[in-house]
Amino acid sequence: MTVLLAIDDFHAGYGKADVLRGISLKADAGSVVTVIGPNGAGKSTLLNALMGVLPSRGRVRFEGRDITELSLEERVMAGIALVPEKRELFGTMSVEDNLVLGGWRRKRLKASGWRDTIDTVYGIFPRLKERREQQAATLSGGERQMLAIGRALMAQPKLLMLDEPSLGLAPLIVREIFEVMAMLRTTGVTILLVEQNARAALNVADHGYVLETGDLVLDGPAQRLASDPRVIETYLGAMQAA
Repeated sequence: MTVLLAIDDFHAGYGKADVLRGISLKADAGSVVTVIGPNGAGKSTLLNALMGVLPSRGRVRFEGRDITELSLEERVMAGIALVPEKRELFGTMSVEDNLVLGGWRRKRLKASGWRDTIDTVYGIFPRLKERREQQAATLSGGERQMLAIGRALMAQPKLLMLDEPSLGLAPLIVREIFEVMAMLRTTGVTILLVEQNARAALNVADHGYVLETGDLVLDGPAQRLASDPRVIETYLGAMQAA
């Protein structure tokens, strides 16, 4: 398969303190790659640094092109989108206006029919269509997550990065969000998923990485990791026993 994203000897953090220390990973085009690990391992730091929100060192290649020095805006224009943990919606704006803002990249590229992608998003998340005139701040937690993902999809990204999409959501909504991820894989979108719900993440992913205190300690096909004794004991054991 074609490698869409590859990072090598990647360091990132806050100020002079490195949270990530020389990690390397890759994501094949059209795959779902997950990074699991405990709180404080550096998972969100990884996504924010890849998006250009945080400074980093090392090498980042996207579609075979070195994008290490690109700004956040340039990475967006290259086809990278991040759905942050806090979702960062415009609460006083309507659902539909939030989605229109998500199409900024394609509008800048003068893509014909870019606004029609709203219908695609509504097809994926029918509840957003029902609430299209509602202010984002009045949505439920699950609906806000749907809107955050939908807004990112408006840009038709090649790489969609999701930071803890299941956080604070009811199990039924979590299942729906992960079903959407599986569906998006069939459309060719590459997903880099950071998630504490290790079982759900490994179930949907093709490949997984385990990040602990800034270091990648394990990686492999997701199904293999799900049956690895170390992963079961640390991340899945309590869930299996429940």
